[in-house]
Amino acid sequence: MKTLLLKKDEVRRLIGMTEAIGAVEDAYKAFSSDQVEQPDYIGIHLPSLRGEIDFKLGYYKFNEIISMKAHSGGFTNNPAEHGVPNSMGTILLFDARSCALICIMDGSLITSLRTGASGAVSVKALARKNARTIASIGTGNQARMQIRAINEVMKIEEIHAWSRTPDSLSKYKTDIEREFGIPVILASSKKDAVGVADILITTTRGKGNLVEADWVKPGTHIVAIGTDQRGKQELDPELFRNAKIIVDSIAQCTEKGETWHPLNRNIITKDDIHAEIGEILLGRKPGRESDEEITIFDSTGMAIQDNTTASKIYQNAIDNNVGTFFQFFE
Repeated sequence: MKTLLLKKDEVRRLIGMTEAIGAVEDAYKAFSSDQVEQPDYIGIHLPSLRGEIDFKLGYYKFNEIISMKAHSGGFTNNPAEHGVPNSMGTILLFDARSCALICIMDGSLITSLRTGASGAVSVKALARKNARTIASIGTGNQARMQIRAINEVMKIEEIHAWSRTPDSLSKYKTDIEREFGIPVILASSKKDAVGVADILITTTRGKGNLVEADWVKPGTHIVAIGTDQRGKQELDPELFRNAKIIVDSIAQCTEKGETWHPLNRNIITKDDIHAEIGEILLGRKPGRESDEEITIFDSTGMAIQDNTTASKIYQNAIDNNVGTFFQFFE
């Protein structure tokens, strides 16, 4: 057998956002159907002025694929000092029947795609049907990807955006309006942006309360993306006291996600977590039950999302004769 190599440009051609959303829905359903083996992921924080690298491993019994991903982020000096991007990812796929390596692919786009898709899946399942206005706290790459994904599942009428960095905020407005034709209002404060949101997206590398509980209006759906390690935080823990809490993985979110903060302060208990999103997609638990509920989707990111998305890309590559095969095993 031979191993397939897929570079970033090839990966980009092999999957669109609609397929990515479907792959993430499949991942969440599989996770809640005992079809997944997924050890706790490992994160390493490197010394000062560098970032972090995460390793995620997952086995999907249905497709008999094992995936392993390494993904780094926060290496702001990389382009100038090392000539490589500040965030990089690599995914390995193994045939679980033999554990032979069948594919090596660039994983940086996949991480971004499947994380964006996760927000869209939560919007489909949990946002009010008449939601039209988005607030984006954070204006980086993932903030853009969230809009690309959510735009596939609802009509966005306007976006209120806030960033600590004026240049980033201005560029976000230019890019989003050019790509989608959706008006972007530059918020003078976080509070102003949050207060008008039907859907609130947080995509920062936050280190404290970016969103206060009393800013959030009834009926808001919150897509909390930025907290995937201890030490990160974007939401006031008091927000969780009266919200419907949905997570991607209870095991991960209670240890490393946004949900850890209200648990640590005894504002909630594990019993107050309403559901994993896979349970809602499978119809085992209800989603939104009124237009007044505040719903929080705490997304830490799971290996099974990488697995289903990368497996779809691999199959598309085989079907379309894309990529380079090489002899890895003698």
